[in-house]
Amino acid sequence: CLLFFSFPQCDNAKGLKAFYDAIKYGPNHLMVFGGVCATVTSIIAESLKGWNLVQLSFAATTPELADKKKYPYFFRTVPSDNAVNPAILKLLKHYHWKRVGTLTQDVQRFSEVRNDLTGVLYGEDIEISDTESFSNDPCTSVKKLKGNDVRIILGQFDEEMAVKVFCCAYDEEMYGSKYQWIIPGWYENLWWESWINSTQCLSKNLLAAMEGYIGVDFEPLSSKPNKTISGRTPQQYEKEYNAKRGDGQSSKFHGYAYDGIWVIARTLQRAMNYLNSTNKHQKIEDFNYTNHKLGKIFLNAMNETRFFGVTGEVVFRNGERMGTIKFTQFQEQKEVKVGEYNAVDDKLEIINNSIRFQGLEPPKDKTIIQEELRKISLPLYSILSALTILGMIMASAFLFFNIKNRNQKLIKMSSPYMNNLIILGGMLSYASIFLFGLDGSFVSEKTFETLCTVRTWILTVGYTTAFGAMFAKTWRVHAIFKNVKMKKKIIKDQKLLVIVGGMLLIDLCILICWQVVDPLRRTVEKYNMEPDPAGRDISIRPILEHCENTHMTIWLGIVYAYKGLLMLFGCFLAWETRNVSIPALNDSKYIGMSVYNVGIMCIIGAAVSFLTRDQPNVQFCIVALVIIFCSTITLCLVFVPKLITLRTNPDAATQNRRFQFTQNQKKEDSKTSTSVTSVNQASTSRLEGLQSENHRLRMKITELDKDLEEVTMQLQDTPEKTTYIKQNHYQDLNDILSIRNFTDGKDGEKAILKNHLDQNPPAQWGSDPSRTSKDPIEDINSPEHIQRRLSLQLPILHHAYLPSIGGVDASCASPCVSPSASPRHRHVPPSFRVMVSGL
Repeated sequence: CLLFFSFPQCDNAKGLKAFYDAIKYGPNHLMVFGGVCATVTSIIAESLKGWNLVQLSFAATTPELADKKKYPYFFRTVPSDNAVNPAILKLLKHYHWKRVGTLTQDVQRFSEVRNDLTGVLYGEDIEISDTESFSNDPCTSVKKLKGNDVRIILGQFDEEMAVKVFCCAYDEEMYGSKYQWIIPGWYENLWWESWINSTQCLSKNLLAAMEGYIGVDFEPLSSKPNKTISGRTPQQYEKEYNAKRGDGQSSKFHGYAYDGIWVIARTLQRAMNYLNSTNKHQKIEDFNYTNHKLGKIFLNAMNETRFFGVTGEVVFRNGERMGTIKFTQFQEQKEVKVGEYNAVDDKLEIINNSIRFQGLEPPKDKTIIQEELRKISLPLYSILSALTILGMIMASAFLFFNIKNRNQKLIKMSSPYMNNLIILGGMLSYASIFLFGLDGSFVSEKTFETLCTVRTWILTVGYTTAFGAMFAKTWRVHAIFKNVKMKKKIIKDQKLLVIVGGMLLIDLCILICWQVVDPLRRTVEKYNMEPDPAGRDISIRPILEHCENTHMTIWLGIVYAYKGLLMLFGCFLAWETRNVSIPALNDSKYIGMSVYNVGIMCIIGAAVSFLTRDQPNVQFCIVALVIIFCSTITLCLVFVPKLITLRTNPDAATQNRRFQFTQNQKKEDSKTSTSVTSVNQASTSRLEGLQSENHRLRMKITELDKDLEEVTMQLQDTPEKTTYIKQNHYQDLNDILSIRNFTDGKDGEKAILKNHLDQNPPAQWGSDPSRTSKDPIEDINSPEHIQRRLSLQLPILHHAYLPSIGGVDASCASPCVSPSASPRHRHVPPSFRVMVSGL
């Protein structure tokens, strides 16, 4: 005899009284079948142990009844509410969701399921990142879930609260392709229509938020076409049930009630078989409420019962039904079965991939932050590299031009060695562009860190080499034309190379200290997250590589200060030499233009580069274009005018011109007309030849001076030799005059002797006003006149021509009568008026 009870009103008092009345006044009952209301069932189940009665429920799903210490004689054919948790775990693993959040209504039933779920997920490498609960208003909890970036929400609440939850989710935009809601699946059909009026949410908004949620509940009937213990398939059973039900209300527990009857029948059969095999004198009819041994036999027999029923495989594990859990998804305002979980086999089956997600793929369990290196575009790098190659080809062409025409007077005067250094510096600057374009997409992190140092060194050395050589050339022009004390000195290219080397040495000292004390390192700067351009459910966090160190500002300040001083020095030299009007020597105008363009472009480029740190393509483009422009404009300003001049008028740039000096020392000496001849450093050999010729002429003048003195002495001793003097030494005097004119022609000056001869022409030699009436030849050949003229003219001639060829100094106003002052007794160093320029 079975005791069957059901109290839809869930009145604990009435239920407990009915149970006690049945025990006291009714026959002996073998088992208790039923228990729908959780509260009534739990009270009765707790008291069964005193009567050794086994209870089997087909509708009580509360997790509380799974406590075997408290309810040892309780069984149920319907899975517990906790039975969905292993199914949820399997679903989470299937879609690789490892981070979830829970939202629970403050009701014991839901809290127990959540606590059990926490235990199931613990140790399964699934993180519960946030646990929220609410009593009446879930919006605050929903907002917290969003703030914690929870994408997979496991909800436990009833239908009324479910409407409120999804309204809040719509307001917080927690729906769609980025979120997945998993909630109980035991709600009634069209459950939301009963509660929509209790919220301020529009129906379409509620349905939009609900779209795609997954419901989890036990399977009412098995979907397999296998025959059950009754000989019917689940489908046949359902058809027969609906036919007998007619218009009556259907219950989802009818299959479990049907299988429950079969469980009791199988339990009693197993108990009878056990009693027959062990004790032939005892029957199940002998059971009473004090027969603990027979009650234990019934308990063990039910726990070992196993068969295939209309609800699937009927198996108990510690009194809990190992049933089938179904998954449904809300699709287009209706619930569609998308899969099931078999607890016996621990297997999840998704029906033909019927789950439809809002996005192209299942939602991510959190905001997937994909770090993406902001790299330089390959087409941009290719274009700028091509421009750089063209610039290097141009520099190579200038180098070829400079070497090929190095013996041309125009190129010689412009210091071809310094020109080569300018080209070398430009090519180093060009080469740095290739290194600036190499980032993490082309090279490894270690290589990138090395490139940080290499490209800094190359650009710094290239800049100093180019402008250092240019400024060194300008300094030589300034030193020659602005410093009177140096006008007789030769400034060779070796000295200019030393100057450039000194500038580079300063650079090397700065760079070496920088590298040793605070080397450049690869740093990664992370920016704010951005949505995926391809529409995927990920967020892009741009990262950018930089070359930085601890005291970057200090080191850059030192480098910029040094380069700035170098530029100011170049501007000063260009301004000081602006009036030097020999184009082959003076590049001040082009240097000023170069400094102006480079300075402006560097300031603009540095500012724009700093403002576009987060845009590597723009930054690289600006830096590369600034380097290309500065290097190109500098090389063109230095070499294009020379190229044009060499092809059109190569001598125009090297012709002598008058110079205007602004120094005070030159203004005071305004009475002296100075003509300066600039000679190229490469013409040193020619200067040496002129010095040799000058020495030879001085030796000849010395010999002629000796002959003149001998003639003077002969005139004093023997006047009869006048005819000899006139015939043999008159030609020597003409030679003296021609030599004087030759030396004067070399310098372009007006000779003193020439002035004297113009005032006293040779045709009037020996003329005397007192004797004009006499024979001219006789007067000229007169010994008295010849002796008198020679005594007056020879000292004048002696002091007139010797200074021009390196004899006595012209400052000697009176004839030098001292024997030691005579050219025959001392050698006077030549006083050249030749300016030597090695430019």
